[in-house]
Amino acid sequence: MPDHATQTLLVTVSGDDRPGVTSTLFDAIADVGAEVLDLEQVVVRGHLTLALLLSAGPQDLRLRGVVKSVATALGMHVTVQAGKGDNAPRRGGRAAVVVIGAPLLASAVAAVATRIAAHGANIDRIRRLSRYPVTTVEFDISGANVAILRSELSLEAAVRGVDIAVAPSGLARRGRRLVVMDVDSTLIQDEVIELLAARAGRESEVAAVTSAAMRGEIDFAESLRARVATLAGLPVTVLDEVRADIRLTAGAATLVRTMKRLGFTLALVSGGFIEIVGPLATELGIDHAHANRLEVRDGVLTGGLVGDIVDRQGKATALRRFAAAEGLPLSRTVAIGDGANDLDMLAAAGLGIAFNAKPIVREQADTAVNVPYLDAVLYLLGISREEIEEADEADGTPTPAPHLPAR
Repeated sequence: MPDHATQTLLVTVSGDDRPGVTSTLFDAIADVGAEVLDLEQVVVRGHLTLALLLSAGPQDLRLRGVVKSVATALGMHVTVQAGKGDNAPRRGGRAAVVVIGAPLLASAVAAVATRIAAHGANIDRIRRLSRYPVTTVEFDISGANVAILRSELSLEAAVRGVDIAVAPSGLARRGRRLVVMDVDSTLIQDEVIELLAARAGRESEVAAVTSAAMRGEIDFAESLRARVATLAGLPVTVLDEVRADIRLTAGAATLVRTMKRLGFTLALVSGGFIEIVGPLATELGIDHAHANRLEVRDGVLTGGLVGDIVDRQGKATALRRFAAAEGLPLSRTVAIGDGANDLDMLAAAGLGIAFNAKPIVREQADTAVNVPYLDAVLYLLGISREEIEEADEADGTPTPAPHLPAR
């Protein structure tokens, strides 16, 4: 390992990318006996930039000549800077800052970079996670206080019209997780209670109460009882009809499929009804489901419920119960929801994500996704679009067009 007095060379090579550039360069410098201390390469729209930190000892001058000669022969631009020792160790406080935009404007990137610098953190690497249907970039930074930086960047997210997530990086970003999702207006596009109410001719009345409850303006349990009461007299067969009508949110199938490949445990926790949520979970291969149960007598809905109501506290309790059953700490949990009754669950999770949520939820969640694609959540976890599509291609799964709510 070189000490701080060791003479080193920082070599930067750039130009048109093509097969063989890196191998040709390293074949040439191998004869000099150079030691590779650091190496990074990136290609953006066919333009390659390769940076390498080398130590050659007494062969320093010869190494310079070899590098410049090979780069010239390849038609590449090269710079060589002399220095001492290896890179300085990265500071603590490592974090990943993910920025999603549709479009992602340069002004937003500038604002994020400025906030990071003002925070006293350093941007060590940047990579693109997706280019469609949204543009996503991830900043790998050091010297950050995650909680404080998250709060600071949430201000920029609101001003710039982008979604920003800040999370600890390193080992904290890897490994198995429990992901708990709300159902209505999150996993699916619909509000099930409204689909049921439509069959009783009470849809507009129920929709108004649902909206008020999701905004946190009225008590959820009270509102749910009032809405369910409008269903009295409906035959139980309407549940089958509604199950057939529900539409997954765009990207939902991709999100579930990819997380299952990663070995994540998935759960649905809903203020809706297990008669709908349970079969949906089974269809998607989701591990756990928890929701309210409708009361049925003689094949008819009574307008009542059976058991405790799954309200905002009940959702958080379910998340903790599932985490304990899976042997995972809360720091390894992710919660996704859109309404006020999701707030306790979002707060309890290691990462709470507001998905196309009401203002009160966006304000209190750790981060928000405001694009209409549920699989954008994968980017917040550091998973790239290319990785998703490569996994689909490997097992023969057709990747749906990102604007379609594919099942």
